[in-house]
Amino acid sequence: MTSPSSHRLEIHPLPGHGAEDVVVVPDGPHEGSVLSGTEDGAIFRLSHDGRRIDRVAHTGGRPLGLELHPDGRLLVCDAQRGLLRVDLDTGGVEQVVHEVGGRAMVFCNNAAIASDGTVWFSDSSTRYSIDRWKDDFVQDTRTGRLLRLDPDGTVSVVLEGLAFANGVALAADESFVVVAETGAATLVRHWITGARAGSRDLLVDELPGYPDNIARGSDGLVWVAIASPRDPVVERLQQSPPWVRRQVTRIPQRLQPKPKRTCRVQAYDDTGRLVHDLDLPAEGFHMATGVREHDGQVWIGSLLEPAVAVLRR
Repeated sequence: MTSPSSHRLEIHPLPGHGAEDVVVVPDGPHEGSVLSGTEDGAIFRLSHDGRRIDRVAHTGGRPLGLELHPDGRLLVCDAQRGLLRVDLDTGGVEQVVHEVGGRAMVFCNNAAIASDGTVWFSDSSTRYSIDRWKDDFVQDTRTGRLLRLDPDGTVSVVLEGLAFANGVALAADESFVVVAETGAATLVRHWITGARAGSRDLLVDELPGYPDNIARGSDGLVWVAIASPRDPVVERLQQSPPWVRRQVTRIPQRLQPKPKRTCRVQAYDDTGRLVHDLDLPAEGFHMATGVREHDGQVWIGSLLEPAVAVLRR
């Protein structure tokens, strides 16, 4: 799957904008269906063939990263409300983590769940909320964090100083956790077990664009949504004096740097080797921010689109 030539991109509209992430239900009565959250706070379930759409919950905030818990509930990283659990049968929403160390989270973004129930999740910024994500990105605040929620409810900070912490995924053997560092275009690896436990390095150090959500697929690979190609102007701004960066984010939106129109996803193995690179036509669907491979099909979400897309064999 190194090119899109043998695949077709199907686009499935949703009754809401900004279907930022996607997760596939692996079994049960809704096996193969896809869940996504939109900017109005809704969680939708789309049937595998795209013919049926049900609103199953409303978070009361802005849902971003989604993960299915082994008990059947949906773990939601809500940018405004923190880490939530959602009962997909009743629509009930439980707020699990909304502050860390006595301070409210500003930008809960993405998560991965270990086999023992430990949740690894990201807080993109301690300064700017989702409404001002460009401010954090351009100003390069490096206040992103990787957090851990233990089964007993303890929350701890694992990594700090990340350049817009974003997607999270675990190694196949759970020996390490990876967090996408969007502002630096890298995948940071934190070792959990083994001789390197507690240390960090880079799984991938030079991505071709800015990574958003990441997720381990059923094929065992770490899939990465590349939201936009790297922008030399933005990267020069990130290296400029702080006062210059602040001034740029104060100019009118129409004059600020904008993400390039693209739809690209990649997949890496646990050594950081690139296995798949799908750079897709972006006419009908662009800015891939969520990706989920399941049984050979690749589902894609977008922060901007009122739809999800899928690559079928």
